[in-house]
Amino acid sequence: MADTIFAVSSGQPPAAIAVIRVSGPGAFAIVERIAGGLPEPRRASLRRLRDEGGATLDSGLVLCFPGPATATGEDLVELHCHGGRAVVAAVEAALATHPGVRRAEPGEFTRRALTHGRIDLAEAEGLADLLEAQTERQRRAAIGAVEGRVSQALRGWMDRTATLSAAIEAMLDFAEEDDVPLDAAALERIRNEMDALGRTMLEAVDRPPVDRLHDGIRVVLAGPPNSGKSTLLNLLTERDAAIVSPIAGTTRDRIEATVLRGGIAYVLTDTAGLAEDTDDVIEAIGVTRAQEAMAQADILLWLADTPPPREDALWLHSRADLPGRGALPDGRALAVRRDDGGSIAALWEVLAARAAALLPREDALGFKRHQQDQCRKATLALLSAPRADALLMAEELRLARQALAALLGISATETMLDALFGRFCLGK
Repeated sequence: MADTIFAVSSGQPPAAIAVIRVSGPGAFAIVERIAGGLPEPRRASLRRLRDEGGATLDSGLVLCFPGPATATGEDLVELHCHGGRAVVAAVEAALATHPGVRRAEPGEFTRRALTHGRIDLAEAEGLADLLEAQTERQRRAAIGAVEGRVSQALRGWMDRTATLSAAIEAMLDFAEEDDVPLDAAALERIRNEMDALGRTMLEAVDRPPVDRLHDGIRVVLAGPPNSGKSTLLNLLTERDAAIVSPIAGTTRDRIEATVLRGGIAYVLTDTAGLAEDTDDVIEAIGVTRAQEAMAQADILLWLADTPPPREDALWLHSRADLPGRGALPDGRALAVRRDDGGSIAALWEVLAARAAALLPREDALGFKRHQQDQCRKATLALLSAPRADALLMAEELRLARQALAALLGISATETMLDALFGRFCLGK
């Protein structure tokens, strides 16, 4: 029998109210001993909470939720107590004195919901993203997964592969008895349906993954020493993120700053000046790291007067406020000035437009990167099955079903589940 678990699910005290969740086979019996009785299911009732010796711990609301129609699929009780540290510690200590009762591990409530079929793995991953969401776009994408948009798509594809598998298996099982004809036309029809399903899946997942909303758009500022990179970083972040000096080579290593703007997370990276030749070992390391950052950049802001190393780089005319640099030379996308906030606003508009092409559309299914990879495995199986070979078609359909089932938790490994639910807090 599973242990009964408990944890604070309302955030760590102190707070006005602390909600302590208790879930498991002994939840009702244990809380009844502490609260002196249980209210009707799903109806809050004020109770005096006492320890085994009868001493008062607190007065709070008790709500009971009989399983399996609960968040965890088990009997569940919520204790709404005063949120002081001492009160919460005393109630938790009273719960822990009972045999078979222990503090929950991170994500264990949600993991039990998955085990009891209250949610699937795609919905659990969406919940993890929702808890970590920092921008409005992250929140909306996570809500879509929590509400089952991703799961519905995956289950629909699984149902279609299962239907095709059943047709193939029937042909193989009963062909000798002439109950179901194993003919070329029937195999061709199934093969065409496999192609159509594979193309539908590929179109759905061949888009930027939802992870990009959390990773942030990597914007790298690069150019020679003393080209205005650190000044521009400070203007973009609206704070002194980097040291600015007229001395060339002030920035010796990468400096990163995260900016949330327009619902999009950006990771801005200032780099060391790209000196051609240097005897300074530290400077050489900085140049190497700058080149690595440039290679990994989603958007490269090039601040040199020479053409950029990448065709997709945004070539800026920096330090346009200095004498002799007022005119915008040919080939430059924008001029930026530290005395003109409008030039920085214009740069942000260009960055937002480029970022939009790198992020998933808000109306699209929010697949995570590993979900896309699994779907591509399923797609490869569907599209690579040879025509007119029922046995190989059946095997490829089985592989496609397995790939999709893993995303719903039907065949998930314990290692993968441990990694996911380790992201959750104790009370979730």
